[in-house]
Amino acid sequence: MVDGLIISASYKTDIPALYGTWFMNRLDAGFCHVVNPYGGPPFAVSLRPDAVDGFVFWTRNLRPFTAALAEISSRGHPFVVQMTITGYPRALERSTVDPAAAVSALRRLARAFGARAAVWRYDPIVVTSLTPAAQHRDRFAALARSLAGSVEEVVVSFVHLYRKTAANLGRAAQESGFEWRDPPTEEKRALIQDLAAIADEHAIALTVCGQPELTGAGIAQSRCIDAARLGEVAGRPLRVREHAHRGTCACWESKDIGAYDSCPQGCAYCYAVRRPELAVRRACTHDPAGEFLIAPDVRKGGTPAAPTRAGAGPLKRITI
Repeated sequence: MVDGLIISASYKTDIPALYGTWFMNRLDAGFCHVVNPYGGPPFAVSLRPDAVDGFVFWTRNLRPFTAALAEISSRGHPFVVQMTITGYPRALERSTVDPAAAVSALRRLARAFGARAAVWRYDPIVVTSLTPAAQHRDRFAALARSLAGSVEEVVVSFVHLYRKTAANLGRAAQESGFEWRDPPTEEKRALIQDLAAIADEHAIALTVCGQPELTGAGIAQSRCIDAARLGEVAGRPLRVREHAHRGTCACWESKDIGAYDSCPQGCAYCYAVRRPELAVRRACTHDPAGEFLIAPDVRKGGTPAAPTRAGAGPLKRITI
């Protein structure tokens, strides 16, 4: 039996909030092209039903994608939505939707497609003078109360301080006058345990993404790309092989079709954007009818290879 694909859309950018028309155009076309973030040639990803077992969508604003999800479901594609709701101040999250609106959207998703299709992310946890640990506990408790009965899992992690993440946080701190820090592991573990207890009060299981040192004492590692969950949503087992992307990741094998430096929402802690102004410029070049989410520089990217499985056929250009 041929292995199926799980398509991730996308941990590199917010496709449901920003690029839903492009996604549906590519789903109709049966393929998309993806820029290789490691400098190799672009590559094709089949989106045909005989190649794809399911989708995982990552977003902060589900509302623009509501009609698309109904259409995707009607075509028989199972999906899970990983939705981040933190309610941080604007100094950290410049243009995300109001938390109440985000909660309402996630609750509607669960009513329409079931709780297994809806995952809440309180992620990343950023400890600043604007968001001290006590405030995280209070905010998390309020959100958990609002989402009780709609979600079964909340995924958390502390901010991963990549070079660009630290640079973005530093710029935001200077502009908005706050301080930030990376707490020691024991402090992180204590906060995680408190949040897990709060989640448990609302029948929500807390899991930790990519930081196994913070698991234990009943707190499991998350599988953000989870073939078992997708199989439950689909009502059938998936064909995908189990495979972790990196040593600290428990995800199943997937193909991500997003693009770095393409989300202009301006979160100060973002790991997928080098500079906010760069993301804005690149987002302005987006073509909803294009084969790439963000087209590569042809002087560097060359011509992408044709799909090697479940051929794409001619490009169908539509607008939804």
